[in-house]
Amino acid sequence: MRPEYLFYLLVFPGLLFTGMLGLVVGWVDRKVSARFQFRVGPPFLQNFNDFFKLLGKETIITKEAVASLFISAPFIAFAMIVLVSAMIGTAMFFGSSFGGDILVVMYLLMLYSVMIILGGASTGNVYASMGAGREIKLLIADELAFILVCLVAVVKSGYTLKLHEIISFQNDNGAFIGSASGIIAFVVGILCIQAKMTLPPFHIPEAETELVEGPLMEYSGPPLAFWKLSHLMMWVTFPFLLILLFWGGFTLSGLGILWAILKYLLIVVVMIIIKNTNPRVRIDTALNFFWKYAAPLALIALILAVLGA
Repeated sequence: MRPEYLFYLLVFPGLLFTGMLGLVVGWVDRKVSARFQFRVGPPFLQNFNDFFKLLGKETIITKEAVASLFISAPFIAFAMIVLVSAMIGTAMFFGSSFGGDILVVMYLLMLYSVMIILGGASTGNVYASMGAGREIKLLIADELAFILVCLVAVVKSGYTLKLHEIISFQNDNGAFIGSASGIIAFVVGILCIQAKMTLPPFHIPEAETELVEGPLMEYSGPPLAFWKLSHLMMWVTFPFLLILLFWGGFTLSGLGILWAILKYLLIVVVMIIIKNTNPRVRIDTALNFFWKYAAPLALIALILAVLGA
């Protein structure tokens, strides 16, 4: 293995960079959400304190749990997010990718949800199993729309499956978000992200007032810490993916740095606003929404992309 690959995976843009930025953006989310609710919000280092505190706590495994699956699920899921962040970041910052990597990204993101399902189902707790069941239904609901959104960028970039070539095509021909198909797919993509991150109004598997964290309710100590860190890293990974697919990636030179930060913050702020202004929907409502509205909209965007619109 070439040494730079380890750097990409473990330092930048992979584990260390995405983890640190995720902890910071998680604080921004909590702070802005607190303002929506007329609260002060946590101090800047709260997420860091919570993560390292959990690392020092005891891991409790219930008698009914499948211990091997219960322990391995959060770490496999964490590895999936690290891999995805490294692949997306390497394409954006270093212009390097491999054939079909967008398909690998879609697969790994789906595998993360599968790990949540397996982790929750392995606990032996009825509420965690209910949460895992809801996670399955939510995955079935949003996955088709998410795949169609990604295919829009593939079609518009000349049917390439390489992430860095999608960025290069936009640099030469303009960002896809400026087209009809691009803006439709971008909007649907944000809604799919809300569901994949189980953010309100799609926090159905972890409904606090019903299931008490759902699939994660029996987790404690380091496994819970890595579940939480993985979720915070998704605040980086998913917006970066949308920017890569539809907004031309990042240009880290001159005013391009400021524009890159603004693009990222705009997506994050929109996600936080959606999160804090919508109540939780029922699982059947989420299924109806994605299958009757989001997926057809994404399909229309794909047809427009094929037609060159």
